Amino acid sequence: MPHRAHLFSLRIAHAFREACLDERYDARRFARDAMAGVTVGIIAIPLAMALAIASGVAPQYGLYTACIAGFLIALTGGSRFSISGPTAAFVVILYPIAEQYGLGGLLLATFMAGLLLVLMAVMRLGRFIEYIPEPVTLGFTAGISVVIATLQVKDALGLPLAELPEHYWAKLAALAGALPQLDPMSLAVTLATLATLLLWPRLRTPVPAHLPAVLVGSGLALWLNGQGAGIETIGSRFSYLLPDGSTGAGIPPVLPEFAWPWQQPGPDGQPLGLSWDLVRALLPAAFAIAMLGAIESLLCAVVLDGMSGKRHSANSELLGQGLGNLVTPFFGGITATAAIARSAANYRAGAESPVAAMIHALVVLLALVSLAGVLAYLPMPAMAALLLMVAWNMSEAPKAWHLLRTAPRGDVWVFLTCFGLTVALDMVIAITAGVLLAAVLFMREVAQMTKVTDITESSRVTPPLPEGWRVFKINGPLFFAAADRIFGELAERSQELRGFVLYLDGVTVLDGGGLSALTKLLASCRRSGTQVIIADLQFQPLRTLARAGVQPEPGLSRFCPTLESALALVRSESG
Repeated sequence: MPHRAHLFSLRIAHAFREACLDERYDARRFARDAMAGVTVGIIAIPLAMALAIASGVAPQYGLYTACIAGFLIALTGGSRFSISGPTAAFVVILYPIAEQYGLGGLLLATFMAGLLLVLMAVMRLGRFIEYIPEPVTLGFTAGISVVIATLQVKDALGLPLAELPEHYWAKLAALAGALPQLDPMSLAVTLATLATLLLWPRLRTPVPAHLPAVLVGSGLALWLNGQGAGIETIGSRFSYLLPDGSTGAGIPPVLPEFAWPWQQPGPDGQPLGLSWDLVRALLPAAFAIAMLGAIESLLCAVVLDGMSGKRHSANSELLGQGLGNLVTPFFGGITATAAIARSAANYRAGAESPVAAMIHALVVLLALVSLAGVLAYLPMPAMAALLLMVAWNMSEAPKAWHLLRTAPRGDVWVFLTCFGLTVALDMVIAITAGVLLAAVLFMREVAQMTKVTDITESSRVTPPLPEGWRVFKINGPLFFAAADRIFGELAERSQELRGFVLYLDGVTVLDGGGLSALTKLLASCRRSGTQVIIADLQFQPLRTLARAGVQPEPGLSRFCPTLESALALVRSESG
C-alpha cells in the first residue's frame, strides 16, 4: 500500500535527504528557508525561556533545548517542516520531575525518554498514531492547557507565593488564598502583553505577534520599575555563577557546555549522582515523556502534511526525536518535541525544507550569546501572558466545543474522562483511561451491530423447508462482546426445532470468545436433539474453526460451502 508507506519506512535524516538531496535545492529555496527560520527563531526565543521556567528550571535551559534539539531533530527526523523545542504539553510532566529530582533528574529522564523513542522507531511503532482517537487527544491537550494556565496565574498577577503545591486542587486553593495580595502593576503588564497578542494579528503584518507583545510588556515593566513598582523580571529571579565566583543576573551569555546529566544539580543543589534506584524511579516519567513526545511530534507531522500536501515518515520522525532527546541533556537541554504552532508558522513563513528549522536553532543560539543581557529585562508577567496565549491555542476550544455539541455520547465521555484525569491526576493515566474507554465503547457499538435474523420466509429459501427447520442469518463480527448474546439467543429460539441452518456469509470475524460461545450452542443443541448445518463460512471464521479442530458431528452438526447446498441437504434428508 504505497499511500501508507510513510507509516512503515525508517531512515535517518529522511526529511533532509528527501527535501535537499533527492530534490533540487537551490539558492531560491535556501532564501525561503532562511526567512522562515529567522521568523520562527524570533518566536521561539521568548517561548523557549517561558516554557523552561514553567517546567521548573532556569530560562537558559529552554534556549539550550531550542538550539541543540531544534537543530538535531530537524537534521535527523522525518518531517520537513516541524520545529522542535520545549513545548507546553510537557510542562505537566516536567515540572513535578524538576521539583522532586532537580535539573539533573529532569535531564536524566529526558535521556531515558530519548532511548525509548529510538526503540519505538526501530520497532516501527509510528503507525500506531492512527489508533489514538481524536476525543483522547482533544481531552488531554485541553486538560494540559488548563494546568498550564493555572501555573501562570502566580506570575500573571504578581502573587507573593514562593512555590505552588503539588496537587491541582491544592494549587487552586493556594492561588485563591493569595488573590487579595495581587500586584496591580504586574497585572497591568500581563494585560498589555495579552492585548498586543490579540490585536497585533489584525494589522496583518509579517512580524509575528510574540515579538511586539514582549516588547510592549517589557517596555511597560521597565517604565513601571523605574517608578518603583518592583515587577519581577528574568534578571531579578534567575542568576548564574561567573568564573570568578561572582553571581550574574538573568541567563549566562555563553554556549552550552557538555556535562553528564547526573552530575547536574539535584533538588538540594548538589550533583544528583547515578544509581539503579534513581533510574527505576524515573522510568515511569521517562515513559510518559516518550509517549507524549511521540504523540505530539506525529500529530504535528500529520497537521503539516495536511497543510503542505507532503508526506512525513513516522518512524524516521520518532528516530529524530529520540536522537535529539538523547544528545540534548548532555548540554543542559530539557525535553523537546515538535511544536505545532511554531511548525505551522514555519510553513506559513515559506519554509521549503528542514534547513529552516536548523536556521531557527542558530537564531536562538545567536540570541543566547549576544542578547543575554537584554533578555534579562523580560518581565515574568509578560512570560506568563505568552504562556496563557499558548495554553488557549493549545486547548483547541472551538474544536472541543464542537465535539461536545455534535459527537456521539461515547466520544463525549472519552473527552471528559481524558480532560478530567489530566487536570486532576496525571496525563499518562488520562491517555491510558481514555484509550481503554474508547476501545470499550467502540466494542460495544460493534457488538450491538451484530444481529441474528430468521430468513426462513424470505425469497432465498424456496421452496419452503420441512416442518421444524429454520434458517438463521448472522450479520456482524462474532467476537467475545457479541457472541454470547447471539448464540444464547439462538439456543433459546432453537429449543423446539428439529434443526436449523446457520447462514454465516455476513460474519467476517470469529475470535476465541465466539468459538467458545459456538461450542456452548452446539452443546445445547446436542441436549435438545437439534441439528445444526453451518453454511457459507468466510475465510477467517473457517480458519479459526480449523485451528481449533472443530469437526462435523454425525447427528448434530455439518458444514456446507453455500446456503443453497445446505438447503438442498435439508430437503433431501427430510424428503
